[in-house]
Amino acid sequence: MSRPHAALRVAAAVELGSLAVLLANLATVHLPPVSSLVGPLHGCAYLIVVVAAARDPGCDPIGKALAWLPAIGGLLVLRRLTRTPRDNAASDSLR
Repeated sequence: MSRPHAALRVAAAVELGSLAVLLANLATVHLPPVSSLVGPLHGCAYLIVVVAAARDPGCDPIGKALAWLPAIGGLLVLRRLTRTPRDNAASDSLR
């Protein structure tokens, strides 16, 4: 049994969590080892979100553009991918 968008879900969570750690470190004691460990992790998670969104066949051009937003892009793409067709029709009727 395969979970859809599993890599995107994990990468989006890691990206947001690592950004929170980086900002907390910056606001408090600013330990260089924390920055040197979590910074590349955050960057890799960000790149994985962008690539996973680009490779997902169900992701439309707006979703692919949303993936480029730092920190929340992955979550926005996941939200867009998991909307039901009924939700899509309702949002289209509001336009």
